[in-house]
Amino acid sequence: MNSKLSLNIIDEVSQLSKVIVGQANNFIKPDISDLYDPTSKFHLNNNTYPKKKDLIKELDSYKKALRENNIEVIELDSVKDCNQIFARDIGFVIDDFFIISNILPHRQNEINGLKSILNMIDKEKIIRLKDDIHVEGGDIIVAKDKLYVGYYDEADYKQQITARTNFNAIVFFKKFFTEKDIIPLKLKKSSLDPENNALHLDCCFQPVGNKYAVICKDGFYNSNDYNLLVKEYGVDNVLNITSKEMSKMLCNFFSISEKIVVSDYKFDKLNNWLKERNIKVVKVKLNEVGKQGGLFRCSTLPLIRL
Repeated sequence: MNSKLSLNIIDEVSQLSKVIVGQANNFIKPDISDLYDPTSKFHLNNNTYPKKKDLIKELDSYKKALRENNIEVIELDSVKDCNQIFARDIGFVIDDFFIISNILPHRQNEINGLKSILNMIDKEKIIRLKDDIHVEGGDIIVAKDKLYVGYYDEADYKQQITARTNFNAIVFFKKFFTEKDIIPLKLKKSSLDPENNALHLDCCFQPVGNKYAVICKDGFYNSNDYNLLVKEYGVDNVLNITSKEMSKMLCNFFSISEKIVVSDYKFDKLNNWLKERNIKVVKVKLNEVGKQGGLFRCSTLPLIRL
């Protein structure tokens, strides 16, 4: 393919034009040793782990909802025997650069799903990180001149399988995006307790609309990071959610624009709060997808916002 894809992501809320959405066509039920988050482990142990047909059905309904809102949905290349649902993990766009994530080693095969898309992007705009820089897209929140980065740097980092972004990533972003204010936010991590684990930054913080944010204080290792966000957005503009709500992915909605958000039909607290602020809620059922520790934002990789 020719290099014809000009990327543009400067925030999380501008009008979405083009997006990659994950797929479950090659999904296979994992062994417990293959799982890398506490929510997935819980459902596998309790015989409630999702079935392939249900995952495909839910993702198809999500893609349909996006297309009905005039958004171009791009599919990942098919990778055999691979869970390709969480497209946000494998790459992300900042401004007009595509950054390929350094993900967990046993998930490396998922990167192959990007091949056709990367062929459409100018090679000078594709960033491949050094091996010691770990980052996944869910830990990156773009807010124009600010870049919020979720990370973890405790002594057990190498043993903590839910830790996906290290401090080396912070150092890299500060050197590469010199015009942006890089704001590190340290996350709580647990391999066993979903309510004590912010798998990614977008599980406990996400901007929405033109001045609002949804935040879970208990997702942050330091309360100062939570206080910084509340000060940034204003106490009256923040919806606070509990650690239980965080584990249910209440923070992992997806903005189509400043005025439209895709959310789960069960998220009454979030949906009502959004409606009160004149933000339209498109309700999509992703129950089975959510059993793997991710939801609407996790399964998307936005390429262009207008």
